[in-house]
Amino acid sequence: MTAQFPAVRPRRLRRTASMRRMVAGTRLHPAELVLPMFVKEGIGEPSPIGSMPGVFQHTRDSLRKAAHEAAEAGVGGLILFGIPAVKDGRGSAADDPKGIVQQAVADLVADVGDTLVVMTDTCLDEFTDHGHCGILTPGGEVDNDATLERYAAAAVAQARAGSQVIAPSGMMDGQVAAIRAALDGDGFEQIPILAYSAKYASAFYGPFREAAECAPQFGDRNAYQQDGAGPVGEALREVRLDLDEGADAVMVKPALAYLDILRQVRDLVDVPVAAYQVSGEYAMVEAAAANGWVDRDRVIMESLIAIRRAGADMILTYWATEVARKLR
Repeated sequence: MTAQFPAVRPRRLRRTASMRRMVAGTRLHPAELVLPMFVKEGIGEPSPIGSMPGVFQHTRDSLRKAAHEAAEAGVGGLILFGIPAVKDGRGSAADDPKGIVQQAVADLVADVGDTLVVMTDTCLDEFTDHGHCGILTPGGEVDNDATLERYAAAAVAQARAGSQVIAPSGMMDGQVAAIRAALDGDGFEQIPILAYSAKYASAFYGPFREAAECAPQFGDRNAYQQDGAGPVGEALREVRLDLDEGADAVMVKPALAYLDILRQVRDLVDVPVAAYQVSGEYAMVEAAAANGWVDRDRVIMESLIAIRRAGADMILTYWATEVARKLR
């Protein structure tokens, strides 16, 4: 390329809104958005989450209403997290056919399952009294292999309730293979697995732990979630392992602080790639906007465009319904 200013003027393609829209290289569509939702057993009305303005722990009835609103807006999917009334050391409610997640999934599939995709998070942290993502050894460590059995049981329970996508998030070694074998053995060969393949031990999860009531009662999750300063290529290794075990799509979580990882994953694989715009990302924008420090709507759209540009095919975001309405 030899032409220079004044013959070359890149601003020519930026002069008007219609011109910018016509040449845009990155676009958002409502169907690419997935709405994370929380349902809590034993409450009579939706409970607002203090650190996440506009997000609620839902009753089954209010969950159905919010799901209808998402479907009407054109959102592509929902992913459900549940908070049971009773927790124990093995997360018994996770695979209870009458557990809150299973009941809520059945509601949602009956109501909106033909309009959008109903997904379930498959982990134990919301269900255990200690808040960790698996079964503990006597020494207080998470027992990887014993936990796989619980994940498999929970995935089958969710599939029987009607879940259309199983999304294991616990970062146990071998979790995708264990879940795939359990689903296939129970006749659910058609149910896809969206693997949380690159999930980092992040401070951005703080508000979620209030929402899902799943903060660890001791220690942290650094021994099983990925280290943000970990070995180069670790995320890609995790992705390859999950795909070898039968994952149909993969996820990077969080999104904002790991856009470089998201790009590397997108360049590596030929399956759909999701990114989770997590609770801390949401809370920071809402808090700054409430103080008048940022233009809320512009920051929301800019952040989603950045995630999409980095390579995400699907974005899990608490703004899914709001943004879908604007896009339509």
